[in-house]
Amino acid sequence: MIGKLTGKIDTIGTDNVILDVGGVGYIVACSTPTLARLVVGAPASLLIETRVRDEIMALYGFFDAAERDWFKLLTTVQGVGAKVGLSILSAVPADKLQLAIASGDKASVQRADGVGAKLALRIVTELKDKAGSIGVTFEPIARGNASEPVHNTPTNDAVSALVNLGYARADAYGAVAAAAKKLGDGANLGALIPAALKELSA
Repeated sequence: MIGKLTGKIDTIGTDNVILDVGGVGYIVACSTPTLARLVVGAPASLLIETRVRDEIMALYGFFDAAERDWFKLLTTVQGVGAKVGLSILSAVPADKLQLAIASGDKASVQRADGVGAKLALRIVTELKDKAGSIGVTFEPIARGNASEPVHNTPTNDAVSALVNLGYARADAYGAVAAAAKKLGDGANLGALIPAALKELSA
């Protein structure tokens, strides 16, 4: 199995690259964020996830370990194959995906090609506990409606307020988390909202 390839970028396509390694060109499928960081003719080192299906070997390349790890985690969900996993990482980069899943933002996940409402809900539900902490604990999200909290707490109310202002739930969640961390325990809604808006404008 191949875990890493280092060489020179020969060609960049819409969803893959040809990486020249010692004169051998490897076709490596990549997400949009990874493709954006590569330059034709420049040296590159990609972390590789190798998948074999029907005796056909496919290589998936990642610029950093975080993206690779999210790809592996996404593809543990039923209905998420390698192609859909890469599609999700193209629609929601790894650094945003953690917030999207932690906040139950299935709408962001659903932006990816091949992801419908049911699959998006399954992804955020199954992976929420694995998304990691972002420094603040939020109340559980109501079943059947990932945009409404079960209990009215200052943090949940602040997230809802920012969503109502038009911000994506994942962005609102992250901004409130950062604001709550700076303000400390017991911060009220009146303090959280302006602090979170400041985080969003930073």
